[in-house]
Amino acid sequence: MQKITQMLATDLDGTLVGDEKHLKDLLTYYEGLQKKVTLVYVTGRHRESALELMKEANIPMPSILISDVGTGIYIGNDLKPDEEWNLLMKKNWNPEAIKKIASHYPTIVPQKLPDESRISYTAQEDEGSVEKLKQELLQANIPHKFIFSSGRDIDILPEASGKGSALTYVIEKYVEDQASILIAGDSGNDEEMIRLGYPSVIVANAQPELIAIQDHPQLFRATKNCAGGIHEAWLHFYDN
Repeated sequence: MQKITQMLATDLDGTLVGDEKHLKDLLTYYEGLQKKVTLVYVTGRHRESALELMKEANIPMPSILISDVGTGIYIGNDLKPDEEWNLLMKKNWNPEAIKKIASHYPTIVPQKLPDESRISYTAQEDEGSVEKLKQELLQANIPHKFIFSSGRDIDILPEASGKGSALTYVIEKYVEDQASILIAGDSGNDEEMIRLGYPSVIVANAQPELIAIQDHPQLFRATKNCAGGIHEAWLHFYDN
């Protein structure tokens, strides 16, 4: 794969997708640029669910798809798995031990997923149990990464994963050193990649947990929702 020189790395739901007019305006703007902007989608959805959304929302196929909150990376026109990343994700990963502990909490309900590359739950208006589960997993010394977002979604991931870790891997492996990069997100599971220090945008419709994060010099807080905020941020950083 040729090294990327301009890249939008964006979450899908509530970030790139969510406002049809702003999305159309953003894609039209990118099509008019002299240099191609490579699309990297960074989503909590699993691969097939992400592909379904791309079809429903009529958005372009990405050059790289980061799925399952950073546990899967897929490359190229046919979105083949990055096998090096897959091997890294399997290291010290013990989903059975995690599920056994989580089963103690009746208000934390498992989400149906096609595999166990991550374990996800929905918390039913019980943030106290979320914190107890988080602490119990830490006390059990089970290697993992725990992410709670949107006031309901729990993602328990391999310790080396997460959107920030996966995107860092992609940038180091597939992106030129002096590339123009914009990272976009709207919820707590985007925080890790927003904090990497690259030009980043929090869209105006973001969840409270992301709005509350500390500023950094390359962080732009959009006044427009979804793709409108991405467009606003790209012009802020790169419209020379």
